[in-house]
Amino acid sequence: MISPGKNDEVRMTNDEGSSNDQMTKQFLKRAHHHSDFVIPSGFGIRDSALPSRLIATDADLSELLKRIEAADRVGIDIEADSLHSYREKLCLLQISVPTVAGIVDAGSDLGPASHSRDHPPSRSYGGTSQSRLQYDVIVDPLADLDLEPLRQALESREIVLHGSDYDLRMLRRGLNFVAHKIFDTLIAARLLGIREFSLAALVKRYFGLELPKGSQKANWAKRPLPARMAEYAINDARYLLPLAEKLEAELDSYQRRDWLRQSCQRAIEQAAMARVRKNDESWRVPGSGSLKGPTAAVLRALWQWREREAERADRPPFHILQNEKLLHAAISFASGDVADYKHFSPRRRQAFREAARIGLATPESEWPILRRRFGTRPTTETVRCTEELRRRRDKSADKLGLEPSFIAPRGTLEAVAADGTRAISLLVPWQRELLGIS
Repeated sequence: MISPGKNDEVRMTNDEGSSNDQMTKQFLKRAHHHSDFVIPSGFGIRDSALPSRLIATDADLSELLKRIEAADRVGIDIEADSLHSYREKLCLLQISVPTVAGIVDAGSDLGPASHSRDHPPSRSYGGTSQSRLQYDVIVDPLADLDLEPLRQALESREIVLHGSDYDLRMLRRGLNFVAHKIFDTLIAARLLGIREFSLAALVKRYFGLELPKGSQKANWAKRPLPARMAEYAINDARYLLPLAEKLEAELDSYQRRDWLRQSCQRAIEQAAMARVRKNDESWRVPGSGSLKGPTAAVLRALWQWREREAERADRPPFHILQNEKLLHAAISFASGDVADYKHFSPRRRQAFREAARIGLATPESEWPILRRRFGTRPTTETVRCTEELRRRRDKSADKLGLEPSFIAPRGTLEAVAADGTRAISLLVPWQRELLGIS
């Protein structure tokens, strides 16, 4: 994949200057021998050969809304800054909208981009006599936009996503958007027994194209957005619609479309549920289960210090101090040693040591209680039932070419065996049917 130079940035403005003109020529020159090169033209670069654009003004958003209202299905991918801020936020919203373009000969699955200065960017795909033009854009949620009309427009559309859980949760948090119908390409692929089901693997499988990977951990709140990141973002969304069509056709041939509907509906329900963790347990980082008395008290105090520092700096807690080092520091302080880290500023070092002092001074009556997780020994009947469910699952998986754990993981089998009433909440109808649960 062609990557722009480290100084090549696309500014979020409609101003056209000589630097942008020069940069456009450079990108077009690099892209000449790479038919899949993408760079969002709406990020300040305007050229009829560039196939994508940024929505950062109400006028551009208005055009997008018209296209969404004319479509039944919309492809969506999102980018957030969970690796770079204390409270993650929605940073980019990549949207692909299909528009029927008439009866023509679609010679390939993903044809070349097609648009002009007077018509929004689009891309043809299909493989049948009816070609579709796809409108690919990036919406900037960090811009001064009223996104309520977008939320309303999307509510009545089928949303195509890949691995919907995180995206649906972020869309709910960032747009107050709750989907009514989705097509999750990851679930669809697994229902077909496909073992390599990442988006990159599926695009490679169905279209023979390699998606770039370089911006996976990038800071998506960065403005202006580097061109390589814009390219990465739009490519994650632009293949969703044609991929859904491919998977949909295969699901129909296996008569599993209704299975997808059931699983996608469950995904919507689960994403709408708030994930709540007890505040008094949040400090228990991995590896802390065996800590006792003052050591646990110090760890709790250091964890609380780290949360305050992270919020103050608007950085993820691990940017302040990783869990492993936090655990090591608690053990060191409780043993009479002093933990220190070179990257701490004098102020942060002082606050760090003060937190440890407070933890050490915690009265014994306020020490955290050691919580060991001892599982209840299953009854003979539960063990027998679990094994019977496992046998049915594995038999169905072998017959249908599905992964056994996708039909039902071991933990779910054990939970249902112990309490049959949980089958409805843990399994969708097609899963219960394959397990012989009425």
